[in-house]
Amino acid sequence: MSKPIVAIVGRPNVGKSTFFNKICGKRISIVENTPGVTRDRIYFETEWAGRTLMMVDTGGIEPDTTDDIMAHIKTQANIAIESADVIIYMCDFHAGVTADDQEIARMLRKSKKPIVLTVNKMDSIGATPPEFYEFYELGLGDPIALSSVHGTGSGDVLEKVCEYIDDDAFEEEEDDSIKVAVIGRPNAGKSSLVNRILGEERMIVSNVAGTTRDAIDSKIENEHGKYTFIDTAGIRKSGKIDNNIERYSVFRAQLAIERADVCVIMVDATEGVTAQDERVAGLAHENGKPSVIIINKWDLIEKDGKTLDNMRKDVYAALSYMTYAPVLFISAKTGQRVDRIFELVNYVHDQSLMRISTGLLNDVLNDAITRVPPPTDKGKRLKIYYMTQTGVKAPTFVIFVNEAELFHFSYQRYIENKLREVFGFEGTPIKLVIRQKDDANPSD
Repeated sequence: MSKPIVAIVGRPNVGKSTFFNKICGKRISIVENTPGVTRDRIYFETEWAGRTLMMVDTGGIEPDTTDDIMAHIKTQANIAIESADVIIYMCDFHAGVTADDQEIARMLRKSKKPIVLTVNKMDSIGATPPEFYEFYELGLGDPIALSSVHGTGSGDVLEKVCEYIDDDAFEEEEDDSIKVAVIGRPNAGKSSLVNRILGEERMIVSNVAGTTRDAIDSKIENEHGKYTFIDTAGIRKSGKIDNNIERYSVFRAQLAIERADVCVIMVDATEGVTAQDERVAGLAHENGKPSVIIINKWDLIEKDGKTLDNMRKDVYAALSYMTYAPVLFISAKTGQRVDRIFELVNYVHDQSLMRISTGLLNDVLNDAITRVPPPTDKGKRLKIYYMTQTGVKAPTFVIFVNEAELFHFSYQRYIENKLREVFGFEGTPIKLVIRQKDDANPSD
């Protein structure tokens, strides 16, 4: 049974993201005194009294806005409301009951969902101010006084939420999905791809670079398996990260890569591989994540018989450290080859989980040493005793030698290539750990 979904809604800048971060125990949503900072739905699991809740932070709702982005935010909030089991409606004590508050309350009543009314920014200690009681005018029952900054009232809010949810809804469900982080530069088509896969307007899609500011999780199950797609904010060059919101977004993308099982690296076919694409791909490589390189907007490219092969060569030339990653040419807009992404994600994920026996590894190692003897330095030759696999995701191998300094990078690359030649390991980085042993007693 799926976990109960609790959506946090309200006007911009009433403290929704601060409350969301407080109860989740970490900084998940971006918090800034800028209306519209949280643009998309942000999901995170949290526990209260031994019960697991799926909390959803939403962008601030402006009912009568004519702004394009704010209209998108309202649409996203409506989707969150429709999918929620319980709604936390947050108002700002200092602002009082506004016309927008009244309009949002009417919208929430129409949803027929259980609503927990909260009045945030009640930061002072002492008797309840008379102004608090005007929030009864919203017709949503007893309001709960809350201070998102200090956390006071949070327990009362979550207790009220749990009253609206049946006990059997809290049954634990093991997450056996493959977590896929969709990463890339701004406006490469990440959100368009996730929307195409999900078949709904899950992420805001516009021609404004950097529209997706937070990492957003979306689950899907199909004939290929179960997946959690993590759409991330586009990663820009550090020199262009000129405000806190952009810095948080890059940090969020890095966190998404760390918790992903597979990275889908999006490259804009109309621009080719840029230095920033190299940096994005490097984050996945350095974190040991199996990856698929997606060349998006392929429908916009004029082609001849050599266009695809030439682009693939250019990709591998620019990303020379990731020639193990498969390249797929798609159009998120038209859906061209999008379905193949699942096959490749499954494949590289399986490759990252591959385990090789120590005996078989050392047969390959000995053959490699026979073909190309280890290097010497100042008259001293590198001796390689044996190799064993110590981990997966990424496949990790420990090689025991007489002197680690003699094991030059070029020879490590040679051994890595031999492992790939024999066993595959397509799509996944390989980690080699060099350990020095006592030459007089190499069997220890």
